[in-house]
Amino acid sequence: MTQALQASKGRTSIAFAATAALLVASVVLSLAIGSRALSLDEIWRGLTGSDPVASAVIWQLRFPRTLLGLLVGAALGAAGVLAQAVTRNPLADPGLLGISSGAAVSIVAGTAFLGIGGGAGRMVLAVAGAALATLIVFAFASRSPEGLSPISMTLAGMAITACLGAVVSAIVLLDAESMDQYRFWQVGALSLPDPRLLWIGAAVALVGAIVAAAISGSLGALALGDDTASALGVKVGRTRVLAGAAVVLLSGMAVALAGPIGFIGLVIPHAARVFVGNDVRRTLALSALLGPLLLTVADIIGRVVVRPAELQVGVVTAVIGTPVFIWLTRRMRARKGA
Repeated sequence: MTQALQASKGRTSIAFAATAALLVASVVLSLAIGSRALSLDEIWRGLTGSDPVASAVIWQLRFPRTLLGLLVGAALGAAGVLAQAVTRNPLADPGLLGISSGAAVSIVAGTAFLGIGGGAGRMVLAVAGAALATLIVFAFASRSPEGLSPISMTLAGMAITACLGAVVSAIVLLDAESMDQYRFWQVGALSLPDPRLLWIGAAVALVGAIVAAAISGSLGALALGDDTASALGVKVGRTRVLAGAAVVLLSGMAVALAGPIGFIGLVIPHAARVFVGNDVRRTLALSALLGPLLLTVADIIGRVVVRPAELQVGVVTAVIGTPVFIWLTRRMRARKGA
């Protein structure tokens, strides 16, 4: 038993160290790759300010974009872990549950009809829209014959996502200014319209991360069932509400900054469990590293595949995530049939 425990701890340490190293490498590549490639020497001189051209490219363009990818990726990875843990649904994801679409439609509607397009107002709209969409999905799923089952929640989320996507499309088609502003952002892109949002988003994400860390132990008990969790002293209702609030904060912030990027919250938790098992706390921590790693790499791919143009990062993550979603769905059906 002791040897098995030590081996598990060793694998976990290796997973965290390897992911951190790969994340650092992806950051360097993100600073180096673009319409103009930069060498390691040019990156250093740009960071220190000794090369004015490289410094402008890094500090004005690539460094903010890289920071945005790190923040959004970590938020979506953590939100996916929380959503899957609290619903006990391996297909739960802020995108598939309609949370991201709720934030998106709130931002687009607020911009088109209220003139709120930047700053703290944009963040408030995103979080409010995400919260409302979450309540709607839970209300629809709870009224199904199966109740709040993984399948009913997934179907309700996909239906709400499709409906809200149609609303966004209608708004941007009717309002030319909104269409010009959001035609790229709508599929997810690391092109921050307002640099002030990065710091506001970081503050919102910090609150969500603190809440997630505080309830991570209780979420592990929820996996055993509500009755068992209650017997272990877990306040089930309180834990679910706090987990939902953390998901809304993290995913709403991500949509406000980068648009509705899909599949990060679906794929990353499953990848983390391969390395650290089903412990929610370790999965949450590793997902906060794997999320930015995947998003940063996807952004780099988007800069390369259609050079000199760019492919939005949301398109790249969809290409990566769609086959994984199909595989997970088939796996769930096979287990249910067995």
